[in-house]
Amino acid sequence: MIFKEKFKMGLTDIDKDNKIKNIAILKMLENIGGYHSDIAGYGSNDIPINKLTWILLDWKLKVINRPKYGQTLDVHTWARVGNRFFTYRDFEIYDEKGTLCAIATSKWTLVNIEKGKMESITEEVIDRYNTEEKEVFPGEKLDRLKIPEDFTNTINYTVIRKDIDINKHMHNLYYLDLAYEALPEEVYNLRPFDNVRIMYKKEIKLGDTVVCKYTKKENKHIVVILNEDEKQLHSIIELE
Repeated sequence: MIFKEKFKMGLTDIDKDNKIKNIAILKMLENIGGYHSDIAGYGSNDIPINKLTWILLDWKLKVINRPKYGQTLDVHTWARVGNRFFTYRDFEIYDEKGTLCAIATSKWTLVNIEKGKMESITEEVIDRYNTEEKEVFPGEKLDRLKIPEDFTNTINYTVIRKDIDINKHMHNLYYLDLAYEALPEEVYNLRPFDNVRIMYKKEIKLGDTVVCKYTKKENKHIVVILNEDEKQLHSIIELE
């Protein structure tokens, strides 16, 4: 089943040239995915009942035509089968003229909140989502990103209350904000970046201090987020 929802762009959604910014796009995608899960019986209101929550492992976003302020966007999403440990969700965004503006895919795992462990994704769960075979990036897999060897810029950040989500972790969208803060000024001014990849490895919690390290490799701007002693990888973000 392809689930559809309309989203009106507001002032907080725009950046340079009054065009939608990447975090606003991801917020729309996150919300429509949540609405679809509500219908399937695995949304936020269902967590106290079934003790299960979806945890995001990866984003891949490609912006094709960046819409300007004031438009109402038509967002589509559907679930795809992965395996018993993770599943995929794909997205398309269209503007008011029906022009395809962006495509994205994401990778999710199901976690039991009482055990604090991954839960097998059963046929019952899959059936609730009426999965589709359609892929926005046909044949591509969200392979694990590698940590570069050298970096040219570093910042530290301590997580505060506003960063925390319902799972008591730093919200997944704020990793992109951190990556932007780690960019040198001349790189930051190149935005918007039309290709975004965010791989999540380890959750970040309230009060944690993280180290964000930047480098450029093969035309990609890469930010790696590590814990304070730089021994634990939290995330890798690629911007292009």
